[in-house]
Amino acid sequence: MHPSNHTVRFHLADEAATLAFGACLARELKPGMTFYLEGDLGAGKTTLVRGLLRALGYSGRVKSPTYTLAEIYSLPAFELYHFDLYRLHDPREWLDAGFRDVSGQAVNLIEWPDKAAGWLPLPDVIVRLTITDDARDVECEAKSPRGTDYLETCCPPC
Repeated sequence: MHPSNHTVRFHLADEAATLAFGACLARELKPGMTFYLEGDLGAGKTTLVRGLLRALGYSGRVKSPTYTLAEIYSLPAFELYHFDLYRLHDPREWLDAGFRDVSGQAVNLIEWPDKAAGWLPLPDVIVRLTITDDARDVECEAKSPRGTDYLETCCPPC
């Protein structure tokens, strides 16, 4: 069993680098993985998801699920659920929205996970994006043995 505290850090110079980083993260995704995406508004969370989805062959529009709470993408290997919980005021709203039984076979990307603390599936990896001038710093922290294996396999990704 691997320790679950593996952390890697990267500097992303611009939006293109954020898209490319998302594409790198896509390479080793497995059904059932859960990622928490943390960062201020405008930090690039949805941009990272867009890069990831493009690398997985999705060619449709990728939008922030801020108002819909969730966008579901059916991909050849698995479904990907992209959640944005920014607008939740109480963690129980996660349950009220009908997400109690998130598929264990989907990949879950959850923005603003603190808004539903205690009700979410536990993360395999936490991705933290920090705005630094016109760039972004990203930190990926494994929170499970599966997350550690994932980061060791895909990072450094490019």
